[in-house]
Amino acid sequence: MTLKEIVKQLPDSAGIYQYFDKDGHLLYVGKAKSLAKRVKSYFNFTPEFKPNTNLSIRIAKMISQTHTLEYIVVNSEHDALILENSLIKQLMPKYNILLRDDKTYPYIYIDNSQKYPRFEITRKIIKSPDIKYYGPFSVGARDILDSIYELCALVQKKGSLKSKKLCLYHQIGRCLGPCELPVSDEDYQKELDLAKELILNKKTLIKKLQEKMFFYAENLRFEEATALRDRCERISRSEIKSEIDFASDENYDIFVIKNSQSRAVVVRVFMREGKIISSSHDYIQLHEGYDEDELYQRAIMGFYSHGKPPIIAPILIASEFEGKDSIEDYLSTIFEKKADIKVPKAGKRKQLVDLALLNAAELLKGELKENNSGILDDIKELFCLQRVPSRVEVFDNSHMSGVATVGAMAVFENGKFDKKSYRIYHLEARDEYAQMREMLVRRVESFLKNPPPDLWILDGGATLLNLAISILESSGVNLDVIAIAKEKVDAKAHRAKGKAKDIMHSKDDSFKLLDSDKRLHFVQKLRDEAHRCAINFHKKTKLKIDQESKLLTLKGISQAKIIKLLNHFTTFDALKTATVEEISLVLNSKDANIIKNSYI
Repeated sequence: MTLKEIVKQLPDSAGIYQYFDKDGHLLYVGKAKSLAKRVKSYFNFTPEFKPNTNLSIRIAKMISQTHTLEYIVVNSEHDALILENSLIKQLMPKYNILLRDDKTYPYIYIDNSQKYPRFEITRKIIKSPDIKYYGPFSVGARDILDSIYELCALVQKKGSLKSKKLCLYHQIGRCLGPCELPVSDEDYQKELDLAKELILNKKTLIKKLQEKMFFYAENLRFEEATALRDRCERISRSEIKSEIDFASDENYDIFVIKNSQSRAVVVRVFMREGKIISSSHDYIQLHEGYDEDELYQRAIMGFYSHGKPPIIAPILIASEFEGKDSIEDYLSTIFEKKADIKVPKAGKRKQLVDLALLNAAELLKGELKENNSGILDDIKELFCLQRVPSRVEVFDNSHMSGVATVGAMAVFENGKFDKKSYRIYHLEARDEYAQMREMLVRRVESFLKNPPPDLWILDGGATLLNLAISILESSGVNLDVIAIAKEKVDAKAHRAKGKAKDIMHSKDDSFKLLDSDKRLHFVQKLRDEAHRCAINFHKKTKLKIDQESKLLTLKGISQAKIIKLLNHFTTFDALKTATVEEISLVLNSKDANIIKNSYI
């Protein structure tokens, strides 16, 4: 069936549609209240079937590459919105905009039903009418909480009151001691009020921390001073300074977008009780043009996709966007109340949006100065990539004669290694090909929770590259892959820095670069970081295995039997949870009982 025939027979139903090019690569995923009306709007049917002349340059380019389409009918526009968002995260179509930062943000909360309430951190709603939330905090929530307990004389630990005895915290002046002393509600409330003020006012909090930092420095307690300096930096990282004075205790979530020719930035600002308490931002590479409507949809949906937030605030945006009504309906379902997305035209709410836009412009300007985009542009050109890779995942595995087999994924994003996004894997496979397959399959299976990057780099040759490509193609994921194989010297891998003429592999070619080539150095740096991570994890795993082996050896289990057990159960953790009957399938019942008793 031709594309024209498919378009003509589309149903007048809600659903999602997917455009594919002539090679079967996914170009775009869209949603529609009516598939027939939406998809037909992309085309002119007379005098010939061709892209609609009213389309934007970006969409016209996409339609010109479209060879066929597939669609899925759903029950409602709401269901279409959810399915579209899920498919974009997993498959990363070429023309869709993907925002990776849709993690949940922590809140600080206090349970006022307690006689002596404490502050704690949560990412979920706690069902109690006495809970008061502060947040969300994009960074620094733990630092703020730690600071409160250092600066305010509150009950420090959950179990402190049960002891009925004064502890060290009271002796150093960090707790009033209600576990043993008659502390009045008024005195404890004063400490709570100070803590609440510090949570809402970062300027006051940082000032108090700096006073303490200077005290440590003057008394030559430099390690403690350095720790406080770093904490102040983390707390202030999400701060947006504002002179806007809200007389009332208003809450707002503000989302704004700013773009240049090649990049856009999404800024989120959170106002609570009339004060801006935190902000966050994301950069987006504009590979195939810019669509502000879609970016607003992705940004707002991604932030609230994890369920009802502890604090529901009106949403302010800088401009209207297509699909706002469907996003409001989607959010109303999550919030269990009418969602409110507004574009303020005047007054203090407009000042808030303008403030967010000003910060977006500064972030975009600063990112353009600092981002190491030159080498990334060169990498795109060298390997004929679909897009400039803003996020790269690098894979390597490590083992010793099949023992302590592990894998590692290093992540490079926005010009630096993102160590919080690193992943490590215990692997069951015995040969390197199967180990890489196991690791990559597990990564693909996690794409819904942790969306794909722009580029994979493998430590290996053409065989592993083809393996990765086949895994991605079978999953329908649109992702570039390259590999770097170590040069062989006397049949052994050669890693000499600055001298190794490693072989580069792309989908269409294999080649060497001069050892002075900066593109080679860049890929080597990423490969070596993944290798370092894999080796370190292997050493830790091997040490644990050696310790466990020594324990069983002392119980009379031979090394040969231990290897047989590991070949069957893979890890000692799996062995520990196995029953006597399961162990008896590998060794005799006497040994099985000895092993089981060793872990009791």
